Amino acid sequence: MMKQQKILITGGRGKTGKKIAAQLRQLGWSFTTTFRDVQAITDPANEVQFDWYDSSTFLPALQNIDRVYLVAPVGDPEPVKVMRPFIELALEKGVQRYVLLSSASISENGPVFGPVHQLLKKQAPEWTVLRPSYFMQNFTEGQHPATISSQDRIISAAGQGKIGFVAAEDIAEVAVRALVDEHAHNTDHIITGPDSLSHDYVSKIISDVTGRIIKHTSIADHELTRSWVALGLDKEYAEFMTELDRRIREEGSEDLITDTVLKVTGKPPISFIDFAKKHASVWTREGI
Repeated sequence: MMKQQKILITGGRGKTGKKIAAQLRQLGWSFTTTFRDVQAITDPANEVQFDWYDSSTFLPALQNIDRVYLVAPVGDPEPVKVMRPFIELALEKGVQRYVLLSSASISENGPVFGPVHQLLKKQAPEWTVLRPSYFMQNFTEGQHPATISSQDRIISAAGQGKIGFVAAEDIAEVAVRALVDEHAHNTDHIITGPDSLSHDYVSKIISDVTGRIIKHTSIADHELTRSWVALGLDKEYAEFMTELDRRIREEGSEDLITDTVLKVTGKPPISFIDFAKKHASVWTREGI
């Protein structure tokens, strides 16, 4: 039987949103998934149009909602400007619990997601901020597959810096617990995989599982910024993304391993080796 509470999942096409929806369905929870493009809606009973930059979509999305999974608009250096009005409306309409997807690199006092983190901490009755390390899926559906395919290269500005790469499945499982657990978590969770790895080591793992020779190339910061702009990010956000790589390279900002996944879900996190074996076909060229 469906539970009375209903969850709104923003970012319906996102790496975590799809997985959260699947897990909530298995658990018997009622939810609505958002899509920016109305043409993408195939199940009007459980899907709704939603656009952070169109406040007329806010109220319809909040109908009968008790809990919200928040994914900031992609590429916006100041998402709080559009997220604050939505969150304040949700509070007014009685939404109790909020789970925000942020980043391990960004604290509540940091840029971009930081002000939204602060807003929830101060105003939400129940809240959790998810702060995952870099997604393993960046190598299968993010920025890296194209260069792996065309150049046999992984390109970053992270140098030999290490990262606690984490699978989107594990982030989603923590998110689900934060959404449905009887007691609100009321904290931020830094979420990592079981190992802290350099891009060089990731390249070796992908080489091993595919039989190809994949190398990591660490480029200059200005080159990475230029590549982000070429992918469609505005210059300010591109510089922010490059700064994250610089901090990985020079400060070890993502060189960490936490037990969050095990502690919150009761399951150990997926290793990058297991992830690579599962997804090897993404990087395997026909005929090799």
